[in-house]
Amino acid sequence: MSSWPRPTTADIGLRAFAASPSRLMNEATIGMQEILLSDEAQKSINKLIRHTSQWQIVSPVSEGIKHWDLLLIQWLEEVLYRAEIHQQWLVDCQIAVKWGESEVMLSAQVSWVNSDDVEREIEIKAVTSHELQFTELSKSEVARSPWEQVPDFQGPGWFCDVVFDI
Repeated sequence: MSSWPRPTTADIGLRAFAASPSRLMNEATIGMQEILLSDEAQKSINKLIRHTSQWQIVSPVSEGIKHWDLLLIQWLEEVLYRAEIHQQWLVDCQIAVKWGESEVMLSAQVSWVNSDDVEREIEIKAVTSHELQFTELSKSEVARSPWEQVPDFQGPGWFCDVVFDI
């Protein structure tokens, strides 16, 4: 497991850790999906028929800065949108990100099931920028966790914090 739900005052948050930014996007995505599932759905989701697709989002790049944090929000919102509007519940994904001078493209090879067949425990209304982090840790640098149920992380690697409005 590379993502952990973490407490916030009113909503629900997630901290994830990975070796690369693309892998961190993947871990945060799967972590968000797991937060949403009921206990029963967590046990039965692998019995559902899986489909595969390629999903893409494109976002503008400003001043040549790689805003991984903003890309994460946009991607997670896309995942929620597809579950709600297209009934495509993401089960797994492999993410590749290509940064250009004027735009960034995130492409994901996605496994999904019909979201009508997935029992949810909670509903996320929005992915927020509150307490948002997407940070690289250098070798031996440590990201200390203020939450008992979330471990500390030691670099090299990347971690993110994201809060969801429920």
